Amino acid sequence: MDQMKKTISGIRGIFGDDFNLKDTLQFCNNFSSLIESKKCVLGKDTRPSGIMIKEVASAALMKNGINTYNLETVPTPVVFRESRKYGAGLVITSSHNPIEWNGIKFIINGRGINEEELPRIIENQESLKSKIGVEEQISSSYLEDAKELIGKIESNPKIVIDIGGGAAKDFAPILLRQLGCTVSVINENLSNCTRGPDPTSDSLSDLINATSKKEIGFAFDLDGDRLVVVRNGKKQTPDVTLGLGVAKALELGYKQFVLSIDTSISVEKFIKEKGGRVQRSKVGEANVIDLMLKTDAQAGGEGSSGGFILPEFNYCREGILTSGLISSMLGNSKFNEILNFMESYIQQREKIEVDSMFHDKVIEKVSNKFSKEYSEMITQDGIKGIIDEDSWVLIRKSNTEDIIRVSAESNNVDKCNRIMKNTLELVKQCYDEIR
Repeated sequence: MDQMKKTISGIRGIFGDDFNLKDTLQFCNNFSSLIESKKCVLGKDTRPSGIMIKEVASAALMKNGINTYNLETVPTPVVFRESRKYGAGLVITSSHNPIEWNGIKFIINGRGINEEELPRIIENQESLKSKIGVEEQISSSYLEDAKELIGKIESNPKIVIDIGGGAAKDFAPILLRQLGCTVSVINENLSNCTRGPDPTSDSLSDLINATSKKEIGFAFDLDGDRLVVVRNGKKQTPDVTLGLGVAKALELGYKQFVLSIDTSISVEKFIKEKGGRVQRSKVGEANVIDLMLKTDAQAGGEGSSGGFILPEFNYCREGILTSGLISSMLGNSKFNEILNFMESYIQQREKIEVDSMFHDKVIEKVSNKFSKEYSEMITQDGIKGIIDEDSWVLIRKSNTEDIIRVSAESNNVDKCNRIMKNTLELVKQCYDEIR
């Protein structure tokens, strides 16, 4: 069965099975038609298949007259940052997916592609008639740019970084040390990494143990855009990562925020308590950024992926920059107060198998039942039932899998468990009734 996913987040699949070098050639040939600058930055994460995919991608672009600028192994945010200068970018990555997966993320003018651009990449385009482009090795100014934004950290916090065998290896530790932190590193290389590629789903037991006498721990995924925080011997939820990034943005004076519809209510409440304004987007990094661009928002992100976004620096999830921003707050007496407030809300995210041909009918049936049970419903992205000011539930269909996703939150763990249990049972009941 072909598992290749083709979305605005990128093309990805199991390499050699449902995603291969022929696909790379085709998609990069098509992508060439979108590159007005005739320049494209390339980078990759640490997956073994990345080297050959990058070479084929570069060749396809050069064949169409695109000059390629090779960053080699770098985190995704570095490619996004550099693509602002060159006009386009490609990252060879499958983000947090298993090692056997790989893929391509496409960037235009510093942002991911949109729904209008995606068909031009996945549907065959004529090759451009042009002289062959050239390839150049380049280095990035990312670390210098990030240091300038964050500033020196005087409190000298002691930090452990779990690289997860990924591309953050030569960036996150260097940045934090140059900012003034004392840093130790675990799981530096992919060959002997003791955890999975997705820190949001892994237990991070090694990092928890390593941070017992340190102030904080940071865990990255393979391409360095996702960040999970460990503090006081506890793995924090991805929403806490976003919440801490937002707290720093508020400290810097920013007031306009965009949050995905599934982000913790604690983040929205914190923003509003500090005089900020919040708009909600559909789930997905690209949707958050799209609304940011339309509304001139200054910061925000997506809670489910631990993705803090600062548009003035990058139009993507910024795991590495966020680790520096959070580290700069550790000397603040209010840091624990902020963390405790974020921690007081419990989020649960589950999925239930539902054949995609029944997705819409199941959602409609659940919606009818929600309307009788909840006083407020939001249909911006799936259906979100507002239970009270501290509790909600969201049901969304997957665009790429035979699943329906359920998210729930409350400031009471038993209540959150009950909401999730009842909603999963309701989805299953509705599915059984219509198939």
